[in-house]
Amino acid sequence: MSKCIYLVEDDDDIRFIVEYVLIEEGYEVKAFGTASEFHKGLSTNKIDLIILDVMLPDGNGIDICRKLKTNNQTSHIPVVIMSAHAAEKSILEEACADGFINKPFDLKDLTNQIKTHLKT
Repeated sequence: MSKCIYLVEDDDDIRFIVEYVLIEEGYEVKAFGTASEFHKGLSTNKIDLIILDVMLPDGNGIDICRKLKTNNQTSHIPVVIMSAHAAEKSILEEACADGFINKPFDLKDLTNQIKTHLKT
């Protein structure tokens, strides 16, 4: 069974590319353009990893990550933050994230980081 990744990214082009690459790598991907879409789509089904953009039109990836990490039902899910505007160390600490991807990113680096967090 393939691993399920939730992707929250408001930029349509970046979301499309990341989703495409992850599907080609054999992952099941559920992609969302806003925080509210993500919250509506968040299910009790098995989620193996969440990739969160920091700047969303209706929310903040750091806040979303913190809420996920303090909720007993979701705290075990690895969360990787993506941002072009943030320093890695401060984001990891502030958001309690498991990983950080700096935009712009190399697709090979993206897939390697995902594999590391999924231990595949």
